[in-house]
Amino acid sequence: METNQYLDVFIDESVEHLETMSDNLLELEKNPEEKSIIEGIFRAAHTIKGMSATMGYQDLADLTHNLENVFDGIRYDKIKVEPDMMDVLFDTLDQLNAMVEDISSGGDGKRDVSTQIKKLASIEKGEPFTDVTSNNGENDAEQADVGNLSLDEFELAILNESAERGFNNFEVEVQLSEKCLLKGARVFMVFEVLEQMGEVIKSNPPVSELEEENFDYSFNVIFVTQQSEDEVVQKIKKVSEVSEVNVKEIAQGNYEDYQEKDSADVEQQAIQEQTSSEQAPTQQSNGSNQARRKTIRVNIDRLDVLMNLFEELVIDRGRLEQISTDLNNVDLTETVERMSRVSGDLQDIILNMRMVPIDSVFNRFPRMIRQLARELDKEIGIDIIGADTELDRTVIDEIGDPLVHLIRNAIDHGIESPADRVTKGKPSKGTITLKAYQGGNYVFIEISDDGAGINRERVLNKALENNVVTSEEAKHLTDQEVYELILESGFSTADSISGVSGRGVGLDVVKNTIQKLGGNITIDATPDKGSIFSIQLPLTLSIISALLVEIKDEKFAIPLASIIETVILHKDDILSAHNKKVIDFRGNIVPLAFLHSIFDVPDYEADSDYISVVIVKKGDRMSGLVVGSFIGQQEVVLKPLGNYLKDVPAISGATILGDGQVALIIDSNSLIR
Repeated sequence: METNQYLDVFIDESVEHLETMSDNLLELEKNPEEKSIIEGIFRAAHTIKGMSATMGYQDLADLTHNLENVFDGIRYDKIKVEPDMMDVLFDTLDQLNAMVEDISSGGDGKRDVSTQIKKLASIEKGEPFTDVTSNNGENDAEQADVGNLSLDEFELAILNESAERGFNNFEVEVQLSEKCLLKGARVFMVFEVLEQMGEVIKSNPPVSELEEENFDYSFNVIFVTQQSEDEVVQKIKKVSEVSEVNVKEIAQGNYEDYQEKDSADVEQQAIQEQTSSEQAPTQQSNGSNQARRKTIRVNIDRLDVLMNLFEELVIDRGRLEQISTDLNNVDLTETVERMSRVSGDLQDIILNMRMVPIDSVFNRFPRMIRQLARELDKEIGIDIIGADTELDRTVIDEIGDPLVHLIRNAIDHGIESPADRVTKGKPSKGTITLKAYQGGNYVFIEISDDGAGINRERVLNKALENNVVTSEEAKHLTDQEVYELILESGFSTADSISGVSGRGVGLDVVKNTIQKLGGNITIDATPDKGSIFSIQLPLTLSIISALLVEIKDEKFAIPLASIIETVILHKDDILSAHNKKVIDFRGNIVPLAFLHSIFDVPDYEADSDYISVVIVKKGDRMSGLVVGSFIGQQEVVLKPLGNYLKDVPAISGATILGDGQVALIIDSNSLIR
């Protein structure tokens, strides 16, 4: 899918963010220490960078990336705002406006921004812009003897205080394996380990560069902890794809002298800023109002507040409906019915405001697949099915990177070369299929290819070799369970790791990301036929239509979207197959799940010759949920339970009914086998 259809939205939003940057730069000149202004500019630059990179405007993306780096340093007090710096920032804004104007008039937005990028890079390094190169040697001579990390007054004060309290001050050098593909993810894991043991004072490269993977395979941090060197080394080495860890203690004498010089430099710099701040020129960017806005952006926090308020309204609406039924008052009943209709329309609007078609993620892949196919000299096409399936915006923002990694794996190690495909009797052109569909309270995304598949024996042998499973466990693993072993940390069956991907390397990160979103991933494959990676994600809708059912005195809610039909059957219609209870439903054998047994409902006795069954579906599979009785359909508010009932299977949340009772919401997908 081409990006031209999003051009108007891109221009509208870019103009809006450039206006925000212009206004905030003027305010920043007056209030250089105001954090809210700095954060506003940083967010605007970050958003423009992401949009322009997605649309393919590389010059615009490069310039905003460097501008973002500058403000990342400013917001963490690594860079001080100076008058000469403001001139460079306004010049940068003018160039950004010029590029957006060129795009809005039909141009390609290309512009020579190399000089401007060099200026921003000088600011990012903390060098006075007026004399970028003359101070290099002098600065090097005055830096503390802590490897490649120079420390400011505040950071040095922390090291002094920690040493006085008996803590250990370490410089930690971490070397990642050269086969590591998701360097940013590994850095994140290392920082999580470090933060559990102590406090990270500074890193080189800076955190922003580490997140963007703008480093080779090693980085340094200054770290304060009560742990010993050996303990630090051992815990970091538990992170997969970390090849080497060097820890050395920083003696107090190594930085005390530098602290005095640093303090004097800071004081002198502050005096210079104070005397020259009134002379800073102001510039106004032009052209930012030339494109007319057609959309507005709403902070998602406001939508969350609106959603929470409406959830309370839905609960009260249910209570009013029950009261009107009990009182049987005509006027009250009519009023409640009208309120229900109006609130129902309002509910649809609020929910739709948060929903985004998954097409916004899928549309980046055709270009990526064509580019990688050319690099690998392969012929690959892509089929996209269900791109209009909608997901909550918070899930959309997180799912992009895992999908990119899975698709790169399919391109590199799934699809064979044209010659190999012809030898196997396949078309020379391979196909990757992206499919999305909604099932109940979940969205399912499938990434499938018609390539080489996954060799079961190779995976199992590698798992045994790496002690991932034992020989006894291996005998009882199904094919799917064997394939899913490649999701383990650092697991790979590839003979060599390419620059594009390595099947298995980094898939543990993909799995962790999906699980954090409340979903899961499964793998199925057939040798020489292809592979299917299936991802299940929650819609995260707070208000759902559900069928209320009763088991003894307990009430449960089953999401209506997953229900096919409700039936009442005689007990004689229950059959047995493979030691399981099943029924014949329209020619299909459907297994039964007895909810009173699953949820251990006390004192339950089926005293009737008939059973009530709810037929639910997940993809192509069905199951029959046996309940006590049906109550009826109702709009319910899904409330997460947190750690409550976390060990009870098949419960996705709870809801408050109109009479004040709490009903558990059943996750029917987990009951379908």
